[in-house]
Order: sequence, then structure tokens, then C-alpha cells
Amino acid sequence: MSFVKSVLDFYRDRDYFVNVVRIALPIATQNLVMSSLNMVSVLMIGQLGETELAAVGLAGQIFFLVNLVLFGIGSGAAMFTAQLWGKGDVPNIRRVLGLSLKLGVAGAAIFWTLAIFAPQAALSFYTEDPAVAALGADYLRIFGWTYPFFAVTFAYAFVLRSTGNVRAPMFVTILALTLNIFLAYGLIFGNFGLPKLGVIGAAWAGLAARVFECALMLVIVYRRPENPAAASLTDILAFDWGFTVTVMKPVLPVIANEILWSLGITTYNAIYARVGTDAIAAINIVGSIDQLAFVAFIGLGNATAILVGNLIGKGEKELAFKYAGRSLGLQITAGALIGLLVFLFADGIFSLYKVSAEVIESARSILTLMAAAIWLRAANMVMIVGILRAGGDTRFSLALDGLVIWIVGVPLAAVAAFVMNWPVEFVYLMALTEEVTKFVFCIWRFFSRKWINDLAQTIS
Repeated sequence: MSFVKSVLDFYRDRDYFVNVVRIALPIATQNLVMSSLNMVSVLMIGQLGETELAAVGLAGQIFFLVNLVLFGIGSGAAMFTAQLWGKGDVPNIRRVLGLSLKLGVAGAAIFWTLAIFAPQAALSFYTEDPAVAALGADYLRIFGWTYPFFAVTFAYAFVLRSTGNVRAPMFVTILALTLNIFLAYGLIFGNFGLPKLGVIGAAWAGLAARVFECALMLVIVYRRPENPAAASLTDILAFDWGFTVTVMKPVLPVIANEILWSLGITTYNAIYARVGTDAIAAINIVGSIDQLAFVAFIGLGNATAILVGNLIGKGEKELAFKYAGRSLGLQITAGALIGLLVFLFADGIFSLYKVSAEVIESARSILTLMAAAIWLRAANMVMIVGILRAGGDTRFSLALDGLVIWIVGVPLAAVAAFVMNWPVEFVYLMALTEEVTKFVFCIWRFFSRKWINDLAQTIS
């Protein structure tokens, strides 16, 4: 009883829950809509067949890399902007935004070049099926134009969130993705008087939505000059070597972390794809369900990063540690509950896909493993993204998140697939060993408190 009382006392903090709900709910809603509409998109592509589903899924791996690189830049910059907002330092927030914009657009340009000029070569890393690679390349040549627009949207969204404005990014994303689904339904199947373009139609729909999203974000930000994200052209284009070095010192490990981790994840998908086209189709089906199940954890993780960063910037380090601990406990508990719900109710979704019985059977096995491990991944997510990075502990995060995947997860998955010739569900199980390893080290680092650093002080 004393343990239960201690837990209840630990969570008896109205301010914590008010702040978490205020920030986490719009972010979770945004991700819920994004994941739901992504599932609808996958369902629409799934009506065309396994080849089309695999092609778009593998083409999406390039966008996944773009997304993770931009997330590294954005979350790295947000470490500073959240702490600077705690100090009320708007000029330096805008300088950090300018730097993240330059880095984001440059990173997106690299992947744009790959998608436009060498899409088939990029996709050959994932699949040996020429039909899948050719169809995916056609998709990429169009969808690749979204990357620069997405980079701009991403940078502004991170600054808005870290300064407490979580509703604007949510509003922009919901409108853009709704437009995407409307256009995709029309252009894939030839509805609303639009041409029937199949997979290519999905690419054009995505491009139109991303351009609209970027334009709307800029209008919302710059209609109010006092908005902390309303950086001037001078703020965006100016370059100060000393400022850049100070900011990039903790940000570079975050970018390296996301690049290494995203390359690891995309290597997992290459391994799954080489197990067979049915295997990667099953992974894509489960992936859409996983995204939907994970939305609450993304909301809480991002809210934790903002709140903990703000508190560190204000000098309230003990309260920051308590907020972090509360979020970790909530994440683990919610992960166990949502994993159970996914296991109990997600099976009905499989009937919506027009794929073979073998694909569905593999997807069902993978889903069971995903549901059992979701609490573990949720805990690691909030500790690495929401806690360690908020405190500027980016080198440890790099070692933990960027390297463990290559030392533990990828080798074991590759051995399972290519040496043991195990089915895809057992390959997926070997990939989960990465999460177990990270969890052990994350818990140790959290209680050491070595992750708490005042980054804002270095540039204020």
C-alpha cells in the first residue's frame, strides 16, 4: 500500500497534467490524423495489388530518411528554442530557426537529387524485384519534389511547438493531409472527374498537399510579426560562425543519431524486402497500424521535450526531473494498455486488404510481436527524444540510439534472414533486441541525472 501511495503522491500534480494535455493533445491529434490518413492511403494502394503496395512502401523509405534527417535537425534546434523560450529570448530563437532552415533545405536537396535523377538505383537497395523497383521509381520522380517544401514546413513547426503554439502545426497538417486523401482517391481510381493514374496519382496528390501545407504554414506564421517563429529574411540568411558552432555542437550528434537510426530502420526494411515481396507487403500493412497505435506516445514524448526544456531554461532542474519521471511512467503504462488493444482489435483491419492469405498470416504474426513490444519502444522514445535531448545529452543519445541499432539489431536481423532463412516475423523479432538493449541503458542514464544541461545559457 505504501508503494501505491507513493506513486499516487508522485502523480498528484495538477500543473503537470494541465501542461501535458495542453501540449500533447494537439500533437497526438495531429499524428492521429496523419496516421489514420496514411492508413487510408495504404488501403487505397492496397486495392491495386501486392506489387503496387510494395513499390509505394519502398519509395516511402526515401521519404522516411528525409523525415528522420529533418527530425534530427528540428529536434536538435528545438532543444535550444524550448530552453530559450523559457528565458524569453526571441531574437536567438529566430537565429536558431534560420540555421535549422538552411540545414533542412540542404539536407532535403540531397534526397531530392537522388529521387529525381537516380530513383531506380536508390530502390534497388531494397528490392530485387524489377517490377517493384520500376513502379517505385516512377512514383519517386514526382513525389521527390515534396522534400524541399516539407523541410521548410518542418522547421517552422518545430519552433512553433517548442514555443507553446502546438495548434497551428496541427491545423496545417490536418488540412494538408485531408487534401492529400481527397486528391489521392480521385487520381488513383479516377473519381471526381480526375484521370485514373494509379500509383502515379498518389504521387501527384502528395506533391499538391505538401506545397499547400508549406504555403499555409508561412501565411499563419507571418500574419503576426510578433510570432517568435516570424524570423526575418536577415535572420534566415545571416551566418555567424561562432553562433553556428555553439548551436551545432549539441545538434550535430542529434542529426548523426537520426541519420544512423533512419539508415538502420531502412536497412531493416531492405532485409524484409529481400525476404520476399510478400514479406515487405506484410511489414507495410503492420506499419500503418503501428503508426496509428503510436500517436499518443509521440504526443507525450514531444510534450515532455518541450516542458522539460522550458523548465531547464528557467533553472528549475529538480522539477524538470520530476516531469520527466512522470512522463516515463505514463508512457510505459499506456504502452502496455495500447499494445493489448492493438492485439485484441486490429485483426479486423486485415480484411480490408486485397492481398494474399500468406501476406495476411505474416502480418498477423508481426502484429502480435509489435503489440507485445510497443511499451518498450514508447519508453525508449520518451527517454531519448523527450528527456535526454531536452537536457542536451545528445552524445549519449547518439551512442545509444544511433549505434546500438547497428551493433545489435541490424546484424541479428540479417543473420535471421540470410543465414538462418527464418520467416519475416522472426526477423522482426531479432530487430526488437535493439529496443531491449536501449531500454537498459536509458533507465540507467535517466536516474544518473547527467542528462540535465542548460543549453540556453551558452548562447544567451
